[in-house]
Amino acid sequence: MTIHTHSLIAQCLLASIAFLPLIVQADGVSSESTHASSNLNTALGDFSKDGRLAWWSEARFGMFIHWGVYADLAGEWRGEKVDGYSEHIKRICKINRTDYINEVVKPFNPTAYDAEEWVRIAKEAGMGYIVFTAMHHDGVAMYDSDVDNLNVVDMSRFGRDPLRELKDACDKHGIKLGFYYSHAADWSLSGDPRYPEPNGPERRKACVEKKVLPQMRELIRNYEPDLIWGDTPHHNPHELNVEILEAVREEDSSIIINGRLARGMGDYMTTSDRPAEFRLMRDPSEQYWEAIPTTNESYGYHQHDHSHKPASHFIQLLAKAAARGGNLLMNIGPRGDGTFAPEDMQILQEVGQWWRIHSESIHGTQRTPLAPQSWGESTLKGNRLFLHVFEWPSDGRLLVGGLSGEILRASYLSDNSHELSYEKIGADVLFHLPKKAPDAANSVIQVEFKDPPTGDDTLLLQTNYTNELSVFMAELLGQTPDLKYWKLSQGMSDSAHVKGWTQKSCAVRWPVRVAQSCDFDVIVHYDTPGKWGAPPRPNQYGGAFSVKIGGHTMHGEVASQGMDIAVELGRVSLQPGKVDILVSADKISGEELMRLKNITLRPAGLPSKAAQ
Repeated sequence: MTIHTHSLIAQCLLASIAFLPLIVQADGVSSESTHASSNLNTALGDFSKDGRLAWWSEARFGMFIHWGVYADLAGEWRGEKVDGYSEHIKRICKINRTDYINEVVKPFNPTAYDAEEWVRIAKEAGMGYIVFTAMHHDGVAMYDSDVDNLNVVDMSRFGRDPLRELKDACDKHGIKLGFYYSHAADWSLSGDPRYPEPNGPERRKACVEKKVLPQMRELIRNYEPDLIWGDTPHHNPHELNVEILEAVREEDSSIIINGRLARGMGDYMTTSDRPAEFRLMRDPSEQYWEAIPTTNESYGYHQHDHSHKPASHFIQLLAKAAARGGNLLMNIGPRGDGTFAPEDMQILQEVGQWWRIHSESIHGTQRTPLAPQSWGESTLKGNRLFLHVFEWPSDGRLLVGGLSGEILRASYLSDNSHELSYEKIGADVLFHLPKKAPDAANSVIQVEFKDPPTGDDTLLLQTNYTNELSVFMAELLGQTPDLKYWKLSQGMSDSAHVKGWTQKSCAVRWPVRVAQSCDFDVIVHYDTPGKWGAPPRPNQYGGAFSVKIGGHTMHGEVASQGMDIAVELGRVSLQPGKVDILVSADKISGEELMRLKNITLRPAGLPSKAAQ
C-alpha cells in the first residue's frame, strides 16, 4: 500500500529544516529541535505521530535481530579471532569486496533457519515487535532485491528470502516487523565500479540515489514494514538523510521511523549501543525513546564473546525503561546456521518466564509519577501502580517515597489473592511484606487506587537500603556552549559516568529528601578510563573534590586510577526534609578531574552489598 502525503510546501520546508542546529543530549542520543520535527510532520501532511506510535508504545518490548552473512564467521577471519562487533568484521579486517563475496557471501547457507521458530521465541519472551537487519554496513541485502544482486537470494548457497519468511511468520503470529537498513554506511561500495572512489560525499550521493532509495522503496512496497530503523546518519550529508526520510514518508506515512535515520527527525530517539543506564527522560522531546541492549557485547553472533548478562539484568532494564516511558529493543545475534545460541536461549526463556506472570506491569504502561526508588522502579497503568522491587527488604518494610492517592488494595501481581497491608507515613506509603521475595529478579506489587496516583519526583533516601545515586539521576551544573564535552557518557556498563570535567565551574547535583533522621556513610564511585580499554594517559585525570550534603562538607581526592574506584568520605547525620547533594571540584590537576559514576549513602550499620 502506498500513501502519498508529499507537497510542494513540504519540499520547501524540508530544505529549510535541513540546516537547523542539532541538539546533542548525550553520546549516541540526539534530537533536532522539537520545533523542527513538528514542522516536518506537519509539512508532510502527517498529524498522527501519536497514532503511528500507539502500537509501539503499547508493546514496550521488542527483539532486535542482527543477522547477516557475517554470522558464519562468528568473530573469526581466516582462523584468527577478531575483537569487536562481529557484524563489523569486514571493516575491522579490511576484507576487500571480492574476498568478502567469495569467502563469506557465496558459502552462506543457514539450513537450520526457521522464521516461525524465531517468531515463536520472541513472542514467548513477551516481545511485541521484531527489528531485523535487512541490510547492515557490509552492504549485503538479506532479502530478494531486484535493485542490487549483492543479496542472499542471488549470491549465496542459501538461495531463499529469509525476510519474506520472517514477514509471513510475523503476520501469522501477530508480531509487528521492522527493518534495520544501513542507509549511511555501505562497505561493499569500495571496489564496485558503479560508485566513485574514495569514500566521500560523491560516493554517498551515488549510493543514496542508486541503492538506498530504490532498496528502501523496494522494502516498503514488497514487505510492508511497520518500522524503519536507520543508523550512523553522520556518514551522510544531512540533506541526503532528509531526502531518505521524505521518501519513506511518501511511500507510507504510517511507518515509524527511528531517530538515527536523520539525526532525531524521526518519530523517537534511540539510546547509545549496549545501554546499562538511562537518564530520567523527563524532557518533552524525550516522550518516545528506545533502548537497545544486547545479550553480550556484540550485536552479531561472536563465538568468543562470553560476556552474557544474566536474565535479571534485562528484566530490570525492561522495568527501568518502562518507568521512564521508553521501550526496550533487546538484541539477539543468531548463529550462521540460523539458530539462536544456547546462552541467548537461556536468557530469553528466563525473561519469558518472568513476562508470563508480570507482563501487565510493562505492556501498555506509561511513565511513572514517582522518582526512582532505592529498591527499584515503578510503572503506571490507569489507576494501577506497579512497584518493581529489585531488592527485597530484609526487614519486610518497603517505603515508597512521595506516593499520593487513595489506595483500594495492594497485592502481589503474581498472586492477586495475597493482599498486603500498608500505612500512610507523611508523604510516603509503607508496605509490610513477608521476608521472602516472590521473584529473585523483580518482584512486582500491584497497588490499586481510586483515581490515578500522583507522586513526588524527588528521590527519597531510604534508611533500610543502600542508596546509590547514579549521575544519570542527577543535574549537571555549569554546562555552557564552551563546555560541550561536559555531559553524560553513553551509559554502557563501562561508561555509566559523566565526562569532560575540565573546569571548576562543573558540578553534579541531586535533590533528595530525608523522611527520618539517619546517619549515612558516604562513598563516591568514579572511573578513570583510557581509550579503547587501555590504561589512562599520565596526567589524564587528577585533583580533589568536595561533597556537600545539607550543612556538611566532605573532601576527597582522585588518587587511584581504574574503573569503579570507591572513595569513602565518612559519615553524616541528616534530619528530615529536602536536601541537596552537590559534588564539585576543589582542584583539577589532570586533563579531567574524574568520571563520576555515583554517590552512595549507606545507612550506618547496614552492611555493604558486597558483604551481604
